[in-house]
Amino acid sequence: MKIGNDFPITPPAINPETAPFWAATLEGKFSVGSCNACGENHWYPRTKCPFCHSHDTSLLETAGKGSIYSYTVTHKGPGAFAAAGPYVIAYVQLDEGPRVITNIVDCETDDLAIGTRVEAVFFPAGENAAVYRFRPTA
Repeated sequence: MKIGNDFPITPPAINPETAPFWAATLEGKFSVGSCNACGENHWYPRTKCPFCHSHDTSLLETAGKGSIYSYTVTHKGPGAFAAAGPYVIAYVQLDEGPRVITNIVDCETDDLAIGTRVEAVFFPAGENAAVYRFRPTA
């Protein structure tokens, strides 16, 4: 069954720490946090490294590509998602290292598998952000 882009979209809560990430989504860019002290990339972008606790971090623009690490197909969601099913909730392992939780769109659920290559796509979520999701690459 084809899954699409008909999810309800709520604008994210943006604070000074996450504002650069959300600003980049408006340009179709997917970023992760990167620690200048230990060299580890991390999700979600934040000013304190979860590995070494340094505050010497920056935002790293990724290629927005990775592979499905784990996923589940939800056939009936709660609330506003009740009409959106079926839909896929997945962990995507980015090529740059971190895993992110997301939805997979623009595909047939029967065609998904662990390891499927995916790329980020963005959907408008108000004036200050776009919501990211991933779709299989051609």
